[in-house]
Amino acid sequence: MDAVPSTISARRLMGGTISFLLVAAIIALFFAYQKRAMSLVHYPPNIAISLSHLPYYAFCSFYRMLAAYIVALIFSIIYGMSAARGGQWERILIPVVDIAQSVPVVGFFPAAIYFFVALARGRLGVEMAVVFLIFTSQAWNMTLGIYESVKTIPADSNESLQAFGVTGWLRFQRLLMPACVPKLVYNSILSWVAGWYYLTACEIITVGPANYRLPGIGSFLMEAANDGQIFAILAGLVVLLAVIVLMDVIVWQPLTEWSEKFRFEFSASSGPAHSLGMLDVFGGIGPAVLRMLRTILLPPWQVVARGLDKVAHTPALSGAVAKRTSRLLRLFLIGSLVIFLAWAVGAGLVALAHALIRPWPPEAKQIPGAMLMSFGRLVIAYAISLAWTVPCALAASESAKFKRILTPVAEIAGAVPATAFFPLIVLFVVRLTGGMNLASILLILTGMQWYLLFNLLAGVNSVPEDLREAARAFGLSRFATWRKLILPAVMPSLITGSLTAWGGGWNALIVSEYVPFRGQTYTVNGLGALLQVATWAGNGTMILLSLLSMVLVVVVLNRLVWRRLYDNATERYRLDY
Repeated sequence: MDAVPSTISARRLMGGTISFLLVAAIIALFFAYQKRAMSLVHYPPNIAISLSHLPYYAFCSFYRMLAAYIVALIFSIIYGMSAARGGQWERILIPVVDIAQSVPVVGFFPAAIYFFVALARGRLGVEMAVVFLIFTSQAWNMTLGIYESVKTIPADSNESLQAFGVTGWLRFQRLLMPACVPKLVYNSILSWVAGWYYLTACEIITVGPANYRLPGIGSFLMEAANDGQIFAILAGLVVLLAVIVLMDVIVWQPLTEWSEKFRFEFSASSGPAHSLGMLDVFGGIGPAVLRMLRTILLPPWQVVARGLDKVAHTPALSGAVAKRTSRLLRLFLIGSLVIFLAWAVGAGLVALAHALIRPWPPEAKQIPGAMLMSFGRLVIAYAISLAWTVPCALAASESAKFKRILTPVAEIAGAVPATAFFPLIVLFVVRLTGGMNLASILLILTGMQWYLLFNLLAGVNSVPEDLREAARAFGLSRFATWRKLILPAVMPSLITGSLTAWGGGWNALIVSEYVPFRGQTYTVNGLGALLQVATWAGNGTMILLSLLSMVLVVVVLNRLVWRRLYDNATERYRLDY
Protein backbone atom coordinates (compact mmCIF):
# COMPACT_ATOMS: atom_id res chain seq x y z
CA MET A 1 0.00 0.00 0.00
CA ASP A 2 2.94 2.33 0.68
CA ALA A 3 4.74 1.65 -2.59
CA VAL A 4 2.99 4.40 -4.57
CA PRO A 5 3.54 7.20 -2.01
CA SER A 6 7.16 6.11 -1.61
CA THR A 7 7.65 6.23 -5.38
CA ILE A 8 6.07 9.70 -5.57
CA SER A 9 8.27 10.96 -2.71
CA ALA A 10 11.37 9.54 -4.39
CA ARG A 11 10.44 11.23 -7.67
CA ARG A 12 9.85 14.54 -5.89
CA LEU A 13 13.19 14.27 -4.13
CA MET A 14 14.99 13.43 -7.34
CA GLY A 15 13.20 16.26 -9.20
CA GLY A 16 14.15 18.74 -6.48
CA THR A 17 17.77 17.56 -6.46
CA ILE A 18 18.08 17.81 -10.24
CA SER A 19 16.45 21.26 -10.21
CA PHE A 20 18.82 22.47 -7.51
CA LEU A 21 21.88 21.21 -9.40
CA LEU A 22 20.67 22.79 -12.67
CA VAL A 23 20.00 26.17 -11.08
CA ALA A 24 23.27 26.04 -9.12
CA ALA A 25 25.19 25.20 -12.30
CA ILE A 26 23.55 28.05 -14.23
CA ILE A 27 24.30 30.56 -11.44
CA ALA A 28 27.91 29.38 -11.24
CA LEU A 29 28.31 29.61 -15.02
CA PHE A 30 27.10 33.21 -15.03
CA PHE A 31 29.48 34.15 -12.23
CA ALA A 32 32.36 32.46 -14.07
CA TYR A 33 31.87 34.87 -16.99
CA GLN A 34 30.89 37.86 -14.87
CA LYS A 35 34.34 39.48 -14.59
CA ARG A 36 34.94 39.20 -18.32
CA ALA A 37 31.58 40.83 -18.99
CA MET A 38 32.14 43.66 -16.50
CA SER A 39 35.42 44.59 -18.16
CA LEU A 40 33.83 45.07 -21.56
CA VAL A 41 31.46 47.99 -21.06
CA HIS A 42 30.41 50.53 -18.47
CA TYR A 43 27.30 52.67 -18.58
CA PRO A 44 27.06 54.74 -15.38
CA PRO A 45 25.30 58.01 -16.32
CA ASN A 46 24.27 60.36 -13.55
CA ILE A 47 20.58 60.42 -12.62
CA ALA A 48 19.50 64.03 -12.17
CA ILE A 49 17.28 64.48 -9.11
CA SER A 50 15.17 67.12 -10.79
CA LEU A 51 11.38 67.30 -10.80
CA SER A 52 11.37 68.49 -14.41
CA HIS A 53 12.80 65.11 -15.46
CA LEU A 54 10.05 63.06 -13.79
CA PRO A 55 7.69 62.79 -16.83
CA TYR A 56 10.56 61.47 -18.94
CA TYR A 57 11.61 59.06 -16.18
CA ALA A 58 8.01 57.81 -15.88
CA PHE A 59 7.85 57.19 -19.64
CA CYS A 60 11.15 55.26 -19.60
CA SER A 61 10.07 53.05 -16.70
CA PHE A 62 6.66 52.40 -18.28
CA TYR A 63 7.98 51.18 -21.62
CA ARG A 64 10.46 48.87 -19.83
CA MET A 65 7.62 47.50 -17.70
CA LEU A 66 5.45 46.98 -20.78
CA ALA A 67 8.21 45.21 -22.71
CA ALA A 68 8.96 42.94 -19.73
CA TYR A 69 5.27 42.16 -19.27
CA ILE A 70 4.78 41.15 -22.90
CA VAL A 71 7.72 38.75 -22.69
CA ALA A 72 6.50 37.45 -19.30
CA LEU A 73 2.98 36.88 -20.67
CA ILE A 74 4.19 34.82 -23.62
CA PHE A 75 6.65 32.92 -21.41
CA SER A 76 4.04 32.14 -18.74
CA ILE A 77 1.49 30.79 -21.23
CA ILE A 78 4.00 28.48 -22.92
CA TYR A 79 5.77 27.39 -19.74
CA GLY A 80 2.70 27.08 -17.51
CA MET A 81 0.71 25.01 -19.99
CA SER A 82 3.71 22.79 -20.70
CA ALA A 83 4.11 22.12 -16.97
CA ALA A 84 0.38 21.41 -16.60
CA ARG A 85 0.72 18.50 -19.02
CA GLY A 86 2.01 16.47 -16.08
CA GLY A 87 4.57 13.68 -16.07
CA GLN A 88 8.21 14.57 -16.68
CA TRP A 89 7.25 18.06 -17.83
CA GLU A 90 5.72 18.87 -14.46
CA ARG A 91 8.46 17.21 -12.38
CA ILE A 92 11.17 19.27 -14.10
CA LEU A 93 9.54 22.60 -14.98
CA ILE A 94 7.67 23.39 -11.74
CA PRO A 95 10.66 22.95 -9.36
CA VAL A 96 12.69 25.26 -11.60
CA VAL A 97 10.01 27.97 -11.30
CA ASP A 98 9.75 27.39 -7.54
CA ILE A 99 13.47 28.06 -7.25
CA ALA A 100 13.71 30.86 -9.81
CA GLN A 101 10.98 32.94 -8.14
CA SER A 102 12.89 32.79 -4.87
CA VAL A 103 16.22 33.99 -6.31
CA PRO A 104 16.53 37.72 -5.51
CA VAL A 105 16.82 40.20 -8.33
CA VAL A 106 20.52 40.72 -7.56
CA GLY A 107 21.02 37.00 -8.22
CA PHE A 108 20.17 37.65 -11.87
CA PHE A 109 22.67 40.52 -12.21
CA PRO A 110 25.46 38.30 -13.65
CA ALA A 111 23.08 36.95 -16.31
CA ALA A 112 21.94 40.48 -17.17
CA ILE A 113 25.54 41.74 -17.37
CA TYR A 114 26.89 38.86 -19.42
CA PHE A 115 24.05 38.19 -21.84
CA PHE A 116 22.83 41.70 -22.50
CA VAL A 117 25.21 44.42 -21.33
CA ALA A 118 28.35 42.73 -22.63
CA LEU A 119 26.86 41.36 -25.84
CA ALA A 120 24.76 44.31 -27.01
CA ARG A 121 27.02 47.07 -25.64
CA GLY A 122 25.99 50.63 -24.78
CA ARG A 123 22.54 51.76 -23.71
CA LEU A 124 20.74 49.09 -25.77
CA GLY A 125 22.45 46.35 -23.78
CA VAL A 126 21.61 48.01 -20.47
CA GLU A 127 17.98 48.50 -21.56
CA MET A 128 17.72 44.82 -22.44
CA ALA A 129 19.30 43.89 -19.11
CA VAL A 130 16.81 46.02 -17.15
CA VAL A 131 13.86 44.56 -19.09
CA PHE A 132 15.17 41.08 -18.29
CA LEU A 133 15.46 41.90 -14.57
CA ILE A 134 11.90 43.29 -14.50
CA PHE A 135 10.79 40.12 -16.30
CA THR A 136 12.21 38.03 -13.44
CA SER A 137 9.93 39.87 -11.01
CA GLN A 138 6.83 39.41 -13.20
CA ALA A 139 6.93 36.00 -14.85
CA TRP A 140 6.88 33.41 -12.07
CA ASN A 141 3.54 34.20 -10.43
CA MET A 142 1.86 34.40 -13.85
CA THR A 143 3.36 31.03 -14.77
CA LEU A 144 2.10 29.39 -11.57
CA GLY A 145 -1.31 31.01 -12.11
CA ILE A 146 -1.56 29.47 -15.60
CA TYR A 147 -0.41 26.12 -14.21
CA GLU A 148 -3.00 26.19 -11.42
CA SER A 149 -5.81 27.21 -13.79
CA VAL A 150 -5.13 24.32 -16.19
CA LYS A 151 -4.65 21.77 -13.39
CA THR A 152 -7.97 22.70 -11.78
CA ILE A 153 -10.11 22.55 -14.95
CA PRO A 154 -13.12 20.30 -14.20
CA ALA A 155 -12.62 16.76 -15.48
CA ASP A 156 -16.00 16.89 -17.26
CA SER A 157 -14.80 19.76 -19.46
CA ASN A 158 -11.71 17.84 -20.55
CA GLU A 159 -13.73 14.67 -21.17
CA SER A 160 -16.31 16.56 -23.24
CA LEU A 161 -13.67 17.95 -25.56
CA GLN A 162 -11.99 14.56 -25.86
CA ALA A 163 -15.34 12.99 -26.78
CA PHE A 164 -15.71 15.46 -29.64
CA GLY A 165 -12.11 14.94 -30.73
CA VAL A 166 -11.06 18.52 -29.95
CA THR A 167 -7.26 18.72 -29.64
CA GLY A 168 -4.34 21.01 -30.36
CA TRP A 169 -4.95 24.67 -31.07
CA LEU A 170 -8.74 24.38 -30.88
CA ARG A 171 -8.52 22.92 -27.37
CA PHE A 172 -6.15 25.73 -26.37
CA GLN A 173 -8.49 28.35 -27.83
CA ARG A 174 -11.78 26.94 -26.50
CA LEU A 175 -10.82 25.51 -23.09
CA LEU A 176 -7.30 26.08 -21.82
CA MET A 177 -6.89 29.80 -22.48
CA PRO A 178 -10.43 30.80 -21.37
CA ALA A 179 -9.93 28.82 -18.14
CA CYS A 180 -6.77 30.82 -17.45
CA VAL A 181 -8.23 34.28 -18.09
CA PRO A 182 -9.51 35.13 -14.54
CA LYS A 183 -6.33 34.02 -12.82
CA LEU A 184 -4.18 35.59 -15.54
CA VAL A 185 -5.84 38.99 -15.14
CA TYR A 186 -5.29 39.09 -11.38
CA ASN A 187 -1.73 37.81 -11.72
CA SER A 188 -1.06 40.40 -14.43
CA ILE A 189 -2.06 43.11 -11.97
CA LEU A 190 0.21 41.47 -9.40
CA SER A 191 3.08 41.28 -11.92
CA TRP A 192 2.85 45.00 -12.56
CA VAL A 193 2.73 45.62 -8.80
CA ALA A 194 5.87 43.48 -8.33
CA GLY A 195 7.59 45.17 -11.27
CA TRP A 196 7.01 48.64 -9.81
CA TYR A 197 8.10 47.41 -6.36
CA TYR A 198 11.46 46.08 -7.59
CA LEU A 199 12.04 48.82 -10.14
CA THR A 200 14.71 50.49 -8.01
CA ALA A 201 16.73 47.27 -7.90
CA CYS A 202 16.32 46.72 -11.66
CA GLU A 203 17.26 50.16 -13.03
CA ILE A 204 20.53 50.32 -11.07
CA ILE A 205 22.76 47.26 -11.61
CA THR A 206 25.80 47.32 -9.33
CA VAL A 207 28.24 44.44 -8.94
CA GLY A 208 31.56 45.48 -7.45
CA PRO A 209 33.19 48.18 -9.61
CA ALA A 210 30.64 47.73 -12.42
CA ASN A 211 27.79 50.22 -12.29
CA TYR A 212 25.03 50.25 -14.89
CA ARG A 213 22.01 52.52 -14.51
CA LEU A 214 19.27 53.98 -16.62
CA PRO A 215 17.01 57.01 -16.17
CA GLY A 216 13.66 56.01 -14.70
CA ILE A 217 11.37 56.32 -11.69
CA GLY A 218 13.21 53.51 -9.89
CA SER A 219 16.68 54.99 -10.24
CA PHE A 220 15.29 58.44 -9.38
CA LEU A 221 13.78 57.14 -6.12
CA MET A 222 16.96 55.28 -5.21
CA GLU A 223 19.17 58.31 -5.79
CA ALA A 224 16.76 60.52 -3.84
CA ALA A 225 16.74 58.01 -0.95
CA ASN A 226 20.53 57.80 -0.91
CA ASP A 227 20.70 61.61 -0.68
CA GLY A 228 17.90 61.75 1.90
CA GLN A 229 15.78 64.11 -0.26
CA ILE A 230 12.35 63.32 1.15
CA PHE A 231 10.52 65.88 -1.02
CA ALA A 232 11.99 64.34 -4.18
CA ILE A 233 10.94 60.87 -2.96
CA LEU A 234 7.39 62.11 -2.41
CA ALA A 235 7.30 63.76 -5.84
CA GLY A 236 8.53 60.57 -7.50
CA LEU A 237 5.89 58.56 -5.66
CA VAL A 238 3.14 60.94 -6.76
CA VAL A 239 4.14 60.47 -10.42
CA LEU A 240 4.39 56.70 -9.95
CA LEU A 241 0.97 56.53 -8.28
CA ALA A 242 -0.53 58.63 -11.07
CA VAL A 243 0.69 56.09 -13.64
CA ILE A 244 -0.67 53.21 -11.52
CA VAL A 245 -4.09 54.85 -11.12
CA LEU A 246 -4.34 55.51 -14.87
CA MET A 247 -3.42 51.88 -15.57
CA ASP A 248 -6.08 50.70 -13.14
CA VAL A 249 -8.84 52.90 -14.58
CA ILE A 250 -8.04 52.33 -18.26
CA VAL A 251 -6.89 48.70 -18.23
CA TRP A 252 -7.25 46.63 -15.08
CA GLN A 253 -10.77 47.48 -13.92
CA PRO A 254 -12.34 46.80 -17.35
CA LEU A 255 -10.28 43.63 -17.75
CA THR A 256 -11.28 42.39 -14.29
CA GLU A 257 -14.97 42.78 -15.12
CA TRP A 258 -14.48 41.17 -18.52
CA SER A 259 -12.67 38.18 -16.98
CA GLU A 260 -15.81 37.24 -15.03
CA LYS A 261 -17.26 35.94 -18.30
CA PHE A 262 -14.80 33.04 -18.09
CA ARG A 263 -15.80 31.66 -14.69
CA PHE A 264 -16.98 28.06 -14.57
CA GLU A 265 -20.73 27.98 -14.02
CA PHE A 266 -23.16 25.08 -13.74
CA SER A 267 -25.74 26.90 -15.82
CA ALA A 268 -25.78 29.65 -18.41
CA SER A 269 -25.17 33.09 -16.96
CA SER A 270 -28.04 35.54 -17.21
CA GLY A 271 -26.05 38.59 -16.23
CA PRO A 272 -25.37 41.45 -18.60
CA ALA A 273 -22.27 41.41 -20.76
CA HIS A 274 -19.43 43.45 -19.36
CA SER A 275 -17.89 46.23 -21.34
CA LEU A 276 -14.18 46.68 -21.71
CA GLY A 277 -14.57 50.45 -21.47
CA MET A 278 -11.81 52.25 -23.31
CA LEU A 279 -10.33 48.93 -24.41
CA ASP A 280 -13.33 48.47 -26.71
CA VAL A 281 -11.71 51.12 -28.92
CA PHE A 282 -8.91 48.67 -29.60
CA GLY A 283 -11.24 45.72 -30.24
CA GLY A 284 -10.04 45.37 -33.82
CA ILE A 285 -6.57 44.53 -32.60
CA GLY A 286 -7.85 41.36 -30.90
CA PRO A 287 -7.85 39.02 -33.94
CA ALA A 288 -4.39 40.21 -34.97
CA VAL A 289 -3.04 39.60 -31.46
CA LEU A 290 -4.65 36.15 -31.45
CA ARG A 291 -2.98 35.27 -34.74
CA MET A 292 0.35 36.53 -33.39
CA LEU A 293 0.02 34.42 -30.24
CA ARG A 294 -0.94 31.41 -32.33
CA THR A 295 2.21 31.82 -34.39
CA ILE A 296 4.38 32.30 -31.32
CA LEU A 297 2.82 29.41 -29.39
CA LEU A 298 3.17 27.00 -32.30
CA PRO A 299 5.93 24.63 -31.17
CA PRO A 300 9.16 25.34 -33.05
CA TRP A 301 9.59 21.71 -33.92
CA GLN A 302 6.21 21.75 -35.73
CA VAL A 303 7.46 24.60 -37.90
CA VAL A 304 10.63 22.64 -38.62
CA ALA A 305 8.59 19.52 -39.34
CA ARG A 306 6.41 21.37 -41.86
CA GLY A 307 9.49 22.68 -43.61
CA LEU A 308 10.98 19.21 -43.70
CA ASP A 309 7.74 17.78 -45.09
CA LYS A 310 7.82 20.34 -47.90
CA VAL A 311 11.37 19.34 -48.70
CA ALA A 312 10.44 15.68 -48.51
CA HIS A 313 7.62 16.08 -51.03
CA THR A 314 9.72 17.72 -53.72
CA PRO A 315 9.98 15.73 -56.98
CA ALA A 316 13.68 15.06 -56.34
CA LEU A 317 12.90 13.13 -53.16
CA SER A 318 10.37 10.38 -52.74
CA GLY A 319 9.54 7.29 -50.69
CA ALA A 320 12.21 5.88 -48.40
CA VAL A 321 14.79 8.51 -49.37
CA ALA A 322 12.48 11.34 -48.29
CA LYS A 323 11.65 9.69 -44.98
CA ARG A 324 15.29 8.92 -44.25
CA THR A 325 16.34 12.49 -45.06
CA SER A 326 13.61 13.95 -42.88
CA ARG A 327 14.52 11.65 -39.99
CA LEU A 328 18.22 12.50 -40.24
CA LEU A 329 17.55 16.22 -40.28
CA ARG A 330 15.31 15.96 -37.21
CA LEU A 331 17.90 13.88 -35.38
CA PHE A 332 20.55 16.45 -36.27
CA LEU A 333 18.48 19.33 -34.86
CA ILE A 334 17.55 17.46 -31.69
CA GLY A 335 21.11 16.24 -31.24
CA SER A 336 22.50 19.77 -31.63
CA LEU A 337 20.10 21.04 -28.97
CA VAL A 338 21.01 18.19 -26.60
CA ILE A 339 24.73 18.78 -27.13
CA PHE A 340 24.35 22.50 -26.41
CA LEU A 341 22.36 21.87 -23.23
CA ALA A 342 24.82 19.20 -22.12
CA TRP A 343 27.72 21.61 -22.68
CA ALA A 344 25.98 24.38 -20.73
CA VAL A 345 25.15 22.09 -17.80
CA GLY A 346 28.61 20.52 -17.83
CA ALA A 347 30.37 23.89 -17.96
CA GLY A 348 28.12 25.12 -15.18
CA LEU A 349 28.90 22.14 -12.95
CA VAL A 350 32.65 22.60 -13.58
CA ALA A 351 32.35 26.32 -12.72
CA LEU A 352 30.37 25.39 -9.61
CA ALA A 353 33.03 22.93 -8.51
CA HIS A 354 35.83 25.47 -9.09
CA ALA A 355 33.94 28.11 -7.11
CA LEU A 356 33.26 25.79 -4.17
CA ILE A 357 36.79 24.39 -3.86
CA ARG A 358 38.34 27.85 -3.63
CA PRO A 359 39.14 29.20 -0.17
CA TRP A 360 35.90 30.54 1.24
CA PRO A 361 35.86 34.08 2.63
CA PRO A 362 35.62 34.45 6.43
CA GLU A 363 32.09 35.84 6.08
CA ALA A 364 30.89 32.39 4.94
CA LYS A 365 30.74 31.31 8.59
CA GLN A 366 27.85 33.72 9.08
CA ILE A 367 25.62 32.03 6.49
CA PRO A 368 23.92 29.36 8.72
CA GLY A 369 23.01 31.90 11.42
CA ALA A 370 21.94 34.47 8.84
CA MET A 371 19.78 31.85 7.13
CA LEU A 372 17.95 31.05 10.38
CA MET A 373 17.39 34.73 11.16
CA SER A 374 16.01 35.45 7.67
CA PHE A 375 13.79 32.38 7.77
CA GLY A 376 12.36 33.44 11.13
CA ARG A 377 11.50 36.90 9.78
CA LEU A 378 9.83 35.34 6.74
CA VAL A 379 7.69 33.09 8.96
CA ILE A 380 6.53 36.08 11.03
CA ALA A 381 5.78 38.16 7.91
CA TYR A 382 3.86 35.26 6.36
CA ALA A 383 1.75 34.80 9.50
CA ILE A 384 0.90 38.52 9.53
CA SER A 385 0.01 38.35 5.82
CA LEU A 386 -2.35 35.44 6.38
CA ALA A 387 -3.93 37.15 9.37
CA TRP A 388 -5.32 40.01 7.28
CA THR A 389 -5.51 38.78 3.67
CA VAL A 390 -7.77 35.77 4.35
CA PRO A 391 -10.42 37.87 6.20
CA CYS A 392 -10.25 40.48 3.43
CA ALA A 393 -10.79 37.80 0.77
CA LEU A 394 -13.75 36.38 2.71
CA ALA A 395 -15.23 39.88 3.01
CA ALA A 396 -14.72 40.39 -0.73
CA SER A 397 -16.65 37.17 -1.37
CA GLU A 398 -19.64 38.72 0.42
CA SER A 399 -19.48 42.25 -0.96
CA ALA A 400 -18.78 43.13 -4.60
CA LYS A 401 -18.47 46.79 -3.60
CA PHE A 402 -15.75 45.98 -1.07
CA LYS A 403 -13.89 43.93 -3.70
CA ARG A 404 -14.05 46.78 -6.22
CA ILE A 405 -12.53 49.13 -3.64
CA LEU A 406 -9.96 46.66 -2.28
CA THR A 407 -8.38 45.71 -5.61
CA PRO A 408 -7.21 49.18 -6.78
CA VAL A 409 -6.17 50.16 -3.23
CA ALA A 410 -4.05 47.00 -2.96
CA GLU A 411 -2.64 47.61 -6.45
CA ILE A 412 -1.51 51.11 -5.49
CA ALA A 413 -0.20 50.16 -2.05
CA GLY A 414 1.65 47.10 -3.33
CA ALA A 415 3.38 49.03 -6.11
CA VAL A 416 5.04 51.50 -3.73
CA PRO A 417 8.78 50.64 -3.85
CA ALA A 418 10.54 49.72 -0.64
CA THR A 419 12.73 52.82 -0.93
CA ALA A 420 9.64 54.94 -0.20
CA PHE A 421 9.37 53.35 3.23
CA PHE A 422 12.99 54.06 4.18
CA PRO A 423 12.32 57.51 5.73
CA LEU A 424 9.42 56.17 7.83
CA ILE A 425 11.39 53.08 8.84
CA VAL A 426 14.44 55.07 9.87
CA LEU A 427 12.63 57.98 11.52
CA PHE A 428 10.09 55.96 13.50
CA VAL A 429 10.61 52.19 13.71
CA VAL A 430 14.39 52.07 14.07
CA ARG A 431 14.52 54.95 16.54
CA LEU A 432 11.55 53.57 18.52
CA THR A 433 12.81 49.99 18.80
CA GLY A 434 16.53 50.71 18.72
CA GLY A 435 17.16 48.06 16.04
CA MET A 436 16.28 46.86 12.55
CA ASN A 437 14.50 43.57 13.32
CA LEU A 438 10.95 44.96 13.37
CA ALA A 439 11.74 47.27 10.46
CA SER A 440 13.04 44.32 8.45
CA ILE A 441 9.87 42.31 9.09
CA LEU A 442 7.70 45.24 7.99
CA LEU A 443 9.70 45.63 4.77
CA ILE A 444 9.46 41.89 4.05
CA LEU A 445 5.72 42.22 4.59
CA THR A 446 5.50 44.82 1.81
CA GLY A 447 7.03 42.33 -0.62
CA MET A 448 5.04 39.29 0.52
CA GLN A 449 1.44 40.12 1.43
CA TRP A 450 0.17 41.21 -2.00
CA TYR A 451 0.90 37.83 -3.59
CA LEU A 452 -1.45 36.24 -1.08
CA LEU A 453 -4.14 38.88 -1.44
CA PHE A 454 -4.35 38.92 -5.25
CA ASN A 455 -4.33 35.13 -5.52
CA LEU A 456 -7.07 34.90 -2.90
CA LEU A 457 -9.13 37.52 -4.73
CA ALA A 458 -8.71 35.54 -7.96
CA GLY A 459 -9.84 32.40 -6.14
CA VAL A 460 -12.89 34.17 -4.69
CA ASN A 461 -13.76 35.54 -8.12
CA SER A 462 -13.74 32.04 -9.64
CA VAL A 463 -16.36 30.59 -7.27
CA PRO A 464 -19.45 29.83 -9.43
CA GLU A 465 -22.50 31.94 -8.64
CA ASP A 466 -24.65 28.79 -8.79
CA LEU A 467 -22.90 27.39 -5.72
CA ARG A 468 -23.36 30.66 -3.86
CA GLU A 469 -27.06 30.59 -4.65
CA ALA A 470 -27.27 26.96 -3.51
CA ALA A 471 -25.65 27.90 -0.20
CA ARG A 472 -28.20 30.66 0.27
CA ALA A 473 -31.06 28.33 -0.70
CA PHE A 474 -30.02 25.82 1.96
CA GLY A 475 -29.99 28.59 4.55
CA LEU A 476 -26.28 28.35 5.36
CA SER A 477 -25.01 31.06 7.65
CA ARG A 478 -22.21 33.36 6.58
CA PHE A 479 -19.61 31.43 8.55
CA ALA A 480 -20.95 28.09 7.30
CA THR A 481 -20.72 29.36 3.70
CA TRP A 482 -17.14 30.42 4.27
CA ARG A 483 -16.24 27.07 5.82
CA LYS A 484 -18.12 24.81 3.39
CA LEU A 485 -17.75 26.72 0.12
CA ILE A 486 -15.45 29.74 -0.04
CA LEU A 487 -12.40 28.43 1.86
CA PRO A 488 -12.32 25.04 0.07
CA ALA A 489 -12.82 26.78 -3.29
CA VAL A 490 -9.90 29.18 -2.76
CA MET A 491 -7.55 26.58 -1.26
CA PRO A 492 -5.56 26.03 -4.51
CA SER A 493 -5.26 29.82 -4.88
CA LEU A 494 -4.12 30.09 -1.25
CA ILE A 495 -1.34 27.55 -1.85
CA THR A 496 -0.29 29.27 -5.10
CA GLY A 497 -0.35 32.62 -3.29
CA SER A 498 1.77 31.16 -0.48
CA LEU A 499 4.32 29.84 -2.96
CA THR A 500 4.64 33.18 -4.71
CA ALA A 501 4.49 35.09 -1.41
CA TRP A 502 7.50 33.21 -0.08
CA GLY A 503 9.27 33.88 -3.37
CA GLY A 504 8.47 37.57 -2.97
CA GLY A 505 9.65 37.38 0.63
CA TRP A 506 13.04 35.95 -0.34
CA ASN A 507 13.33 38.73 -2.91
CA ALA A 508 12.38 41.36 -0.34
CA LEU A 509 15.28 40.30 1.89
CA ILE A 510 17.69 42.32 -0.26
CA VAL A 511 15.84 45.57 0.50
CA SER A 512 14.72 44.77 4.05
CA GLU A 513 17.96 43.75 5.74
CA TYR A 514 20.24 46.37 4.18
CA VAL A 515 18.82 49.91 4.10
CA PRO A 516 20.99 52.86 2.89
CA PHE A 517 19.53 56.23 3.83
CA ARG A 518 21.13 59.70 4.06
CA GLY A 519 24.64 58.35 3.74
CA GLN A 520 24.13 55.79 6.53
CA THR A 521 23.46 52.08 6.18
CA TYR A 522 21.09 50.23 8.51
CA THR A 523 21.61 46.47 8.52
CA VAL A 524 20.47 43.38 10.38
CA ASN A 525 21.93 39.86 10.39
CA GLY A 526 20.43 37.87 7.52
CA LEU A 527 21.01 36.39 4.08
CA GLY A 528 19.72 39.53 2.38
CA ALA A 529 22.28 41.71 4.13
CA LEU A 530 25.11 39.28 3.35
CA LEU A 531 24.05 39.17 -0.29
CA GLN A 532 23.81 42.95 -0.60
CA VAL A 533 27.22 43.52 1.01
CA ALA A 534 28.81 40.88 -1.22
CA THR A 535 27.16 42.38 -4.31
CA TRP A 536 28.34 45.91 -3.58
CA ALA A 537 31.85 44.58 -2.87
CA GLY A 538 31.88 42.34 -5.95
CA ASN A 539 32.68 39.27 -3.82
CA GLY A 540 31.62 36.59 -6.31
CA THR A 541 32.28 33.62 -4.03
CA MET A 542 30.20 35.09 -1.22
CA ILE A 543 27.38 35.99 -3.63
CA LEU A 544 27.38 32.44 -4.97
CA LEU A 545 27.38 30.86 -1.51
CA SER A 546 24.55 33.11 -0.31
CA LEU A 547 22.43 32.35 -3.37
CA LEU A 548 23.06 28.61 -3.16
CA SER A 549 22.10 28.64 0.53
CA MET A 550 18.88 30.42 -0.33
CA VAL A 551 18.12 28.04 -3.21
CA LEU A 552 18.77 25.03 -0.97
CA VAL A 553 16.31 26.27 1.66
CA VAL A 554 13.70 26.94 -1.03
CA VAL A 555 14.08 23.45 -2.54
CA VAL A 556 13.69 21.74 0.84
CA LEU A 557 10.72 23.91 1.82
CA ASN A 558 8.94 23.41 -1.49
CA ARG A 559 9.53 19.66 -1.58
CA LEU A 560 8.48 19.05 2.04
CA VAL A 561 5.66 21.57 2.44
CA TRP A 562 4.28 23.51 -0.50
CA ARG A 563 4.31 20.83 -3.21
CA ARG A 564 2.50 18.31 -0.98
CA LEU A 565 -0.08 20.89 0.04
CA TYR A 566 -0.56 21.96 -3.57
CA ASP A 567 -1.07 18.41 -4.89
CA ASN A 568 -3.58 17.74 -2.12
CA ALA A 569 -5.45 21.02 -2.76
CA THR A 570 -5.72 20.59 -6.54
CA GLU A 571 -7.05 17.03 -6.16
CA ARG A 572 -9.31 17.49 -3.14
CA TYR A 573 -10.73 20.95 -3.84
CA ARG A 574 -10.91 20.96 -7.63
CA LEU A 575 -14.22 22.18 -9.02
CA ASP A 576 -16.05 19.30 -10.72
CA TYR A 577 -19.60 18.85 -11.83
